[in-house]
Amino acid sequence: MERIVAKLLIYGDLPDDSILHQLATVYRDFHKGDYDKEDLITRCYRQVKRLLEMGTAYAFDKNLWHNYLTYLLIMDENPFSLTCEKVGSKDGSVNHFATNDFSAFMKLFSFDFSELESELGIDCFSCITNYRAIDKPKLMYNGNVSAKVRGLSESLEKASTEDEFFEKVTDFYRKIGVGAFGLNKAFRIHELQSGRVEFNAINNMDTVLLDDLVGYEIQKNKLVANTKAFVRGQRANNVLLFGDSGTGKSTSIKAIVNEFYNDGLRMIEIYKYQFRYLSQVIAQIKNRNYKFIIYMDDLSFEEDESDYKFLKALIEGGVETKPDNILIYATSNRRHLIRETWKDRSDMEQNGDIHRSDTVEEKLSLAYRFGVTIGYYKPSRQEFHEIVKELAVRNGIEIEEDVLNLEADRWEMSHGGISGRTAQQFIDHLMGTKEI
Repeated sequence: MERIVAKLLIYGDLPDDSILHQLATVYRDFHKGDYDKEDLITRCYRQVKRLLEMGTAYAFDKNLWHNYLTYLLIMDENPFSLTCEKVGSKDGSVNHFATNDFSAFMKLFSFDFSELESELGIDCFSCITNYRAIDKPKLMYNGNVSAKVRGLSESLEKASTEDEFFEKVTDFYRKIGVGAFGLNKAFRIHELQSGRVEFNAINNMDTVLLDDLVGYEIQKNKLVANTKAFVRGQRANNVLLFGDSGTGKSTSIKAIVNEFYNDGLRMIEIYKYQFRYLSQVIAQIKNRNYKFIIYMDDLSFEEDESDYKFLKALIEGGVETKPDNILIYATSNRRHLIRETWKDRSDMEQNGDIHRSDTVEEKLSLAYRFGVTIGYYKPSRQEFHEIVKELAVRNGIEIEEDVLNLEADRWEMSHGGISGRTAQQFIDHLMGTKEI
């Protein structure tokens, strides 16, 4: 194994503590002959345990060794894989080196651990090549990642030639992508001690779809139309969803990401205190083959906050043009994002007419930089009842309509008032009590 791993060129830049490198060192010491048997057994068990932990985290099964090697191929962002992601595999000298690496991976796929197991008296590697995962629905894992890794792994097992292996991997890069952006829908950013940022995948993102949001058809249609244009490479606008709390603003954006993920849409959630990292974020994603929504939830600014000025420059008006593959989608309970006071309107004529002062104009200009603004307002009492009724039907709740409406009204009086969120909480309450 150590000789195979040593031949990796494009895919050889793995951390020394990676499972592959650690197993390669085990085999290196094993082939030298002068080794401590118990030490090698311990080192083997340690790496097998890491494979089991990875299998549990991603619900891998059948051949964990193949799943792991496939995961390495998918996650390795190198010049070759990134080029394949954007334009597919093209004839060039780099293909020679890639084919050499894929030949090495084919040997790793078919690697025989039996000699080592026989000498050390262990069978752990045999077990992980025919592994049965725990009941998957009960696990908290990223099903999207799991399905894609397992699917490619099973496909690569059937590759009989280097060219076939090459085609399967590069086809995956072109259709799905490479690295975390290829496998995941949404991310948050994390600040490193060096001052740079890294992207952390959101593994348990809500799987809600737009059809799950009852009502608000006009609002959803406007959001879908803008997003469709964006993923198709057409002109699209930044979007501000504003209005009452609990009306589905955040849910709509999550649903948009779920519905357009297969079209290359990704979401990066950024909090207000992280605005200073926006330039770094944009620099890292502007050349990727995806469309990114930078998502800012519950966005608002107080009088003494000035971060909104940086956001204004980012959206429109900065020296560097915002890349075509990036849009900003924000939600807010405030129509103009920034708190306004009567002190801002200090320039008044003697007859009492109010002129818009420079302060007001500066504050309002942030909201004006969102090309699409969509209002989400609390439903009427009748609309609230319709939402409750529809949610009850979807969840198999059979209660007379008059009784259902009465109980819903009682619930909302002590749980935040009329809104779609309150309706969902009421239905969750009924499902929990099972008195239906």
